Amino acid sequence: MATYLITGTNRGIGLEYCRQLQERGDTVIAVCRHSSSDLDALGVQVEDNIDITSDASIAQLSQRLMGQSIDVLINNAAIIERITLEHLDIESIRRQFEVNALGPLRFTHGLLPHLQTGAKIALMTSRMGSIGDNTSGSSYGYRMSKVALCMAGKSLSHDLKARGIAVAILHPGLVQTRMTNFNDRGITPETAVQGLLARIDELNLDNTGTFWHANGEVLPW
Repeated sequence: MATYLITGTNRGIGLEYCRQLQERGDTVIAVCRHSSSDLDALGVQVEDNIDITSDASIAQLSQRLMGQSIDVLINNAAIIERITLEHLDIESIRRQFEVNALGPLRFTHGLLPHLQTGAKIALMTSRMGSIGDNTSGSSYGYRMSKVALCMAGKSLSHDLKARGIAVAILHPGLVQTRMTNFNDRGITPETAVQGLLARIDELNLDNTGTFWHANGEVLPW
């Protein structure tokens, strides 16, 4: 049994991570800004009122968790605000960078004292953060912030290898969540998380820093 800490857990993929991990017998620490009835009903350890863009909030969480080791840290919290060239919104782009790129890096740094040799870190990015896979343009804030997150993950994989900590950079696929307006072409959160957990389970120091699709495909940068 391992201890998993997941951010952005009150709904969607984060909530499904909590559900599946609890069902297989792992210990779950669910971090979010505001809990939900669905999350509360799982009976896992919920740490709410945590803002991943705030150093003070992260330090407060680290204090709450004093004495607890984390085996797997899953940086899942993110936002998407769709921006076109015709309606460019620089402030929106900044917000998405703050949450999607700087937030996971800040959060990982703040929780490092809880990660020991053999721990794993998963960064939930997106195929939209692949430069090589960009065939449609637009979505400037989301795409740019996810590219930045991919680079952060690759750097973390090098910097943490000597500590025995492996890093996965993960794309869940197109998933039917509120973030995608429950796109009917997408897969269910259940299917996505099954694949994501398989990637995390097989993560090690030999494949650290890999940019994976949940289905196991290695994605282009």
